[in-house]
Amino acid sequence: MKVGIIVAMDKELQQLQQVFAGSPVFVRKCGIGKVNAALGAQQLINDEHPDVIISSGCAGGNGDEVNIQDVVVSTELCYHDVYCGTAIDNATAYGQVQGLPARFKADSYLLQKALELASPNQESFDVAVHPGLIVTGDWFVDSKEKMREIVGKFPEARAVDMESCAIAQTCYLNRVPFISFRIISDIPLRDTDASQYHDFWNTIAQNSFQVTRTFIESL
Repeated sequence: MKVGIIVAMDKELQQLQQVFAGSPVFVRKCGIGKVNAALGAQQLINDEHPDVIISSGCAGGNGDEVNIQDVVVSTELCYHDVYCGTAIDNATAYGQVQGLPARFKADSYLLQKALELASPNQESFDVAVHPGLIVTGDWFVDSKEKMREIVGKFPEARAVDMESCAIAQTCYLNRVPFISFRIISDIPLRDTDASQYHDFWNTIAQNSFQVTRTFIESL
């Protein structure tokens, strides 16, 4: 199986290149934000024709059970900053691009494998794995107020990032199976001025990235 991984930043790329050194997995950096993510995903599809694409990297977390260095696996994805209004179609949900699914579901086979990692019986690594909704938008969430606004519309969201849903949309249009693995770098509702995020990069996140490797090895 040919697997492609997309990350946004050099720091994430360096970590994953170490994790997958000597592996046939393709690890690509797209840049930050939805447009860069979609372009990067399309380029990866055009160049390498992967069987599976994974979005990886860090994200802000939400929920009492979610902690820094935990991993959130997407069961579904949507945008937190898209609103198409009701002038033409009052059935389009907040976060949905009109004419596309309200939420992009993770590939069922990939999700099944990911849920095995989240099993209480899984003891191959020391980080918690949480399945759930990931929401995406062009906004670095560095305040409690912004996070409250997002989770007010998506209270079930377990992670907030800037790329995953755009990659999911690109994969949906290209019929490429997709899932997102996001390491929690900060919990905005427990943080002030993104201090947790900056501290996160002073720690070793490699153990969390090993979850992605374990997942790929299970496919």
